[in-house]
Amino acid sequence: MREARTTCPYCGVGCGVLACVEGERIADVQGDPAHPANFGRLCVKGSALHETLGHHGRLTRPRVDGVEVDWDTALAAVAERLTAVQAARGSQALAAYLSGQLLTEDYYVANKLFKGFLGTSHLDTNSRLCMASAVAAHKRAFGADAVPCCYEDLEEAELVVLVGSNLAWNHPVLFQRLKVAKQRNPLMRVVVIDPRVTDTCEIADLYLGLAPGSDARLFTGLLAWMAERNKLDRVYLEAHTQGFDEALAAANEQDASVEAIAADCDVDSERLETFFYWFASHLHVVTLFSQGVNQSTSGTDKGNAIINCHLAGGKIGLPGAGPFSITGQPNAMGGREVGGLANQLAAHMDYDTPGARDRVTRFWTTERRVPSLPDGPGHKAVDLFAAIERGEVQALWIMATNPAVSLPRADRVRAALAKCPLVIVSECMADADLLDYADIVLPASSWSEKDGTVTNSERRISRQRGILPPPGEARHDWWIMCEVAKRLGFGEAFDYAHPSEIFDEHARLSGFENDEGPGRSRRLFDISGLAGLDRTAYDALAPIQWPVNADAPHGTARLFIDGRFATPDGRARLLPVRPRPPAQKLDAARPLRLNTGRIRDQWHTMTRTGRAPRLMNHRAEPFIEIAPEDAAALGVKEHALARLHGAGGDYIGRVRVSRGQRRGEVFVPMHWSGHFSGAARMGELIEAHVDPVSGQPESKHGAVALEPLAVGWEATLLVADELGASEAAWCDASRYWARIPLGGCQRWQLAGGEPGSACGDVESAGGGVGSACGGVEKTSHDWLAWLEARLPVAPTLWCTDPSSGRLRAAGVDDAGRLRWWLMAGPPMELPNLAWLDARFAEATAGRALTTSHRRRLLAGCDDGAANQGPVVCSCHQVGQRAILGAIREGDDSVEALGARLACGTQCGSCIPELKSLIEEEKAHASAEPTEDTVVA
Repeated sequence: MREARTTCPYCGVGCGVLACVEGERIADVQGDPAHPANFGRLCVKGSALHETLGHHGRLTRPRVDGVEVDWDTALAAVAERLTAVQAARGSQALAAYLSGQLLTEDYYVANKLFKGFLGTSHLDTNSRLCMASAVAAHKRAFGADAVPCCYEDLEEAELVVLVGSNLAWNHPVLFQRLKVAKQRNPLMRVVVIDPRVTDTCEIADLYLGLAPGSDARLFTGLLAWMAERNKLDRVYLEAHTQGFDEALAAANEQDASVEAIAADCDVDSERLETFFYWFASHLHVVTLFSQGVNQSTSGTDKGNAIINCHLAGGKIGLPGAGPFSITGQPNAMGGREVGGLANQLAAHMDYDTPGARDRVTRFWTTERRVPSLPDGPGHKAVDLFAAIERGEVQALWIMATNPAVSLPRADRVRAALAKCPLVIVSECMADADLLDYADIVLPASSWSEKDGTVTNSERRISRQRGILPPPGEARHDWWIMCEVAKRLGFGEAFDYAHPSEIFDEHARLSGFENDEGPGRSRRLFDISGLAGLDRTAYDALAPIQWPVNADAPHGTARLFIDGRFATPDGRARLLPVRPRPPAQKLDAARPLRLNTGRIRDQWHTMTRTGRAPRLMNHRAEPFIEIAPEDAAALGVKEHALARLHGAGGDYIGRVRVSRGQRRGEVFVPMHWSGHFSGAARMGELIEAHVDPVSGQPESKHGAVALEPLAVGWEATLLVADELGASEAAWCDASRYWARIPLGGCQRWQLAGGEPGSACGDVESAGGGVGSACGGVEKTSHDWLAWLEARLPVAPTLWCTDPSSGRLRAAGVDDAGRLRWWLMAGPPMELPNLAWLDARFAEATAGRALTTSHRRRLLAGCDDGAANQGPVVCSCHQVGQRAILGAIREGDDSVEALGARLACGTQCGSCIPELKSLIEEEKAHASAEPTEDTVVA
């Protein structure tokens, strides 16, 4: 048994992790108490990291044209085909699409290979979808993509403003740090600005539920309000900024009265003025903003509107003060450092930086080879796939991301990939649906195997260490690209034996000619103080914030303390911002405003988190969140299925009625791919509108129509893992399906048929559609024939309920092992599936059902083992019904619930939901008529 320090691969918080390693497996993970990002805390995703590992389902061998080959053959094929496309169509026909899941060293090699030596500017990243607008806003205001704050500022602030950020779900550890800081400092105030009432509102002193897209109007209004009431820091403005008069003039082009701003933002005017007064009256203000600001066609302007207010009030460069962009991915910032965006070069230089192209060329020149960097920026993500669709880009290498799900108009992306002559995919999972479009598949290493660095949202570089060997023939991304580079004739420039050598080159480039000069200022990104680390020092590298150089050998917590910025004259820029509505208009055909985002227990397209069964329980199926009034008007009900019609297709999910949702708006999660559900890809619903400055898609402002999904039957099918790999066998007959991994089996939620019969029409074994059920016997026959045609083990046990037409059935093989279990009926009628899951686990271990278990099999539970409802506490698997029962018995505080059920006692992510359940139950109890009321 040994302990290894590494970094979590999920959100931009960048938590330190202690991995307990037993042989060649990680037995447990805990938060690293010594890591300054989290000080030992982990969210539920991080604490389940070891549950997502294992060799099952991993890609272990390269494939070329669908055939498994050795590495020499695969690498030769990549080099030969890239060369052929380049010779026929030129360098600009080549492209790469990367991910914030890559380590900085991987990113550096990719940028150097494609931009430096293949000569194409078309290298972009999925960070374009989440952080590009913040990057552009930073560069316009500060002269560099530099986040000025650190996490300690959240704890030292007098006022924390959260804009477009559900911190409680998307960055839970930071939320817990803020929550503790607020408890320690009763004078601290927290404002939440978001169209949805989210769990983050648990700690809010003030909530502004503004209309989607009105953020810029709110912050330009704040700037005008500060100016009118003489709440500006005139000394700071005159000494350290320029552009204020133009910014204020733009803010005053619209009616700057509080009433007019409140009307445009659809918020209460008194609440709005309270926020304005708090912001203007406190010096130590942190405004933390995230995707709700960035994912808009005016996301860059919104970011600059926020920054303008901080500059105008001198609320920057101080402890507890500054505009703070919180990144979505673990290495979104590391990718930006090495030029991972199409408009960037390495080391925070770009095509507009004077002398940058020549500087990078000279640095990368070897004895035999001079790189040929492109003259200008390449296609950003959405434009890149449009160029593939047009046939301009003929070869694409995708690494560690799935654009067929996450990009707008996802079906058009798939069509573009299908027609692209050469698609290379580096991937770690064998069931990724992107592999259907790949000509060459390269098995890559994953977390716990990869070795390198990441940079979190506060500019802190941390080591992500290789703890376990990759399975089979999987290899590291940097190694794969270096081997291709050697076969392309660039071997001298890519002769790295270890990621420490790549990091050293990256660090040296950051300090190369990085000084004051004619027409240029010093580049803020500088880690030259880390150059020259040998393998031992690199492996022991402690977390550190850049800049790290001779002036700051121990790193830098905050930027702009001296009021000097990375612009040629050292002054920050205030930008004139003119608010614009969302580009996607609502109309009679699509009258509902669509919002998208993450949920608490999942990450991106669930490639990793979907392997941990307990992470699937909080929100097990794709869902559509809607206000009660809209649900009633549209005829959709809680837990029922509904369909959204969007820009490029449909989305089917279960209805969740929420009073935290504004009327006329709906919310859907971003996580479900074609691997987990048949019609729940968020990208289908979004138009490809982008910010004109950043190129970031407007994922927060879609337009959709909603209708009930009328089905005749619903069913839950549990199938042993070895039988449930292919969904086609039972999903072809379903109008809706969702796959939910459990510990010992796969759970499938199915629905289909036409309404109007006792239990709906069930597709018969012969492939036709059965007639309306005339009774239970007919229903049973259809179901049993359906099951027998699709599963290798015929129905062994079954029973029906004549009153409801419900059916339960199970398949037990000749060895007495449970192979499948089915309940025909809505999922709300399910028993607690943990008991059945345990029976499947026993079957996997080769154990037959006991007589007692066989007797209870169709009931699906031991005596009294009722379904506990949706899991609220994922750490301890505590369901909603158990929590409500405890509240009704008097445990009406979070502490009491924790003492009784253990919920909320580990990572704390479920505490806001526990509080909501307590409040709702108290409100429900107080609203119930008493005996006196009934008599009266």
